[in-house]
Amino acid sequence: MQNYELMVIFTPVLSDDEYKSSQKKYVDFIVSNGGEIVHENPWGLRSLAYPIQKKTSGLYWVMEYKAPTDINEKLKIQLLRDEQMLRHLVIRLDKYAVEYNLKKRSGVATGIEKAVEG
Repeated sequence: MQNYELMVIFTPVLSDDEYKSSQKKYVDFIVSNGGEIVHENPWGLRSLAYPIQKKTSGLYWVMEYKAPTDINEKLKIQLLRDEQMLRHLVIRLDKYAVEYNLKKRSGVATGIEKAVEG
């Protein structure tokens, strides 16, 4: 089992229910194919750096999961079939990235925070 991070940008015209059901669809897909969800983080509506399909904003969603390596090709097919999705990115996390994400979630200092000037 490898550690992965999935970031998806959904179209901004989705309602809250559609946004949550789209997230649940991918969570269920990973779990049904032998994966395990480590953490989910819906970022919500954010501006895009450049227009995608004539849209200047998107609904971001980030998920960290553990899964067998063969699941990513199946996941990619599902993501490309989804018309509600603008872009996606799957990244394999090494042990340092997993450790960093765990520290960041638990509130422990990661060493890269900006110094607050008083």
